[in-house]
Amino acid sequence: MMTLKETLDMLRPNIAGLKPYSSARNEFPGSDAILLDANENPYNPRYSMLAVNRYPDPFQRKAKEKIAGIKGVRPEQIFLGNGSDEAVDLIIRCFCEPSTDSIAIFAPTYGMYAVCAAINNVGVKQFLLNNDFSININQFFNGLSPNIKVVFICSPNNPSGNTQSLESIEQVVSRYRGIVVVDEAYIDFCPEKTSINLITRYPNIIVLQTFSKAWAMAGARIGVAFANQLLIDTLSKVKFPYNIGLPSLRILDKAIEKSSSSKIYINKIIDEREKVRLKLQKLPFVKMVYPSDSNFLLVKATDANAIYKHLLGNGIVVRNRSHEPLCENCIRITIGKPDENQKLMQTLITYQP
Repeated sequence: MMTLKETLDMLRPNIAGLKPYSSARNEFPGSDAILLDANENPYNPRYSMLAVNRYPDPFQRKAKEKIAGIKGVRPEQIFLGNGSDEAVDLIIRCFCEPSTDSIAIFAPTYGMYAVCAAINNVGVKQFLLNNDFSININQFFNGLSPNIKVVFICSPNNPSGNTQSLESIEQVVSRYRGIVVVDEAYIDFCPEKTSINLITRYPNIIVLQTFSKAWAMAGARIGVAFANQLLIDTLSKVKFPYNIGLPSLRILDKAIEKSSSSKIYINKIIDEREKVRLKLQKLPFVKMVYPSDSNFLLVKATDANAIYKHLLGNGIVVRNRSHEPLCENCIRITIGKPDENQKLMQTLITYQP
């Protein structure tokens, strides 16, 4: 198990010594003031439905307090990003030296980990998941090298939909001498399986979540990172000052106030997922529908390319994942509304191999 000092010592020297951009708003947390510090326009435009002439709080204090209440953490343990992708990019920038260090991923997995690594000129070490898409612990630890500074675990996994066991995640966190990022973008569909409680026990874990999926806010671009306060402080000083806009923060505020609505939609999606799964299993060209803890299904078929083209030709867009490791002839289907799922099945029934 890593200590907090060992974790912080992994920061790139330029990041550890970075003096972040600071504005007067950083020093004045209140709201009742005459604001003449940031060269803003004092007039809100008539065409705007929201007051957007002022910069947002760079630390999103109110939003973090509300998120802390629903997630059972402290506000100081929360980082808000422009989608989870911002947090992924910042983590790589903080801990990996370009052209020297690498990240580790468990394939098949979310593609942005490798993309962010490539943008930052950081290597990628790929470990294959087992055939059931679980982590091969022995393979991982036997294949590690000193220059692998960050490992990304997607759970529930994209594109397979399964959740990694908390036991396997904790094994990685407790034994690995580096930063462990657990990406839980779909965890609201199976909240009992979250790793968020590990942040109080291990200083080297960062848990990512998002409001894009279950909370139906993909267009607002709000991702969340949970970690030890000092890691959160580091991400906060590296990010751009005003990375979350006022419209997104106001939408988030309303969403949290009506969080019961999101639970209703989550249950609807889970019910629809089961209906679609049962129907898919009856199709003669479907070999397997993999278990899912998310809002999508990974489907193995006889000819994924042909099925993908058939659906696309009928105005239905899914993802062909056949090029991914362990996903030969697989398509990923997001669960839609009941009428959309019905059209999907009607179209699949007309497919002729």
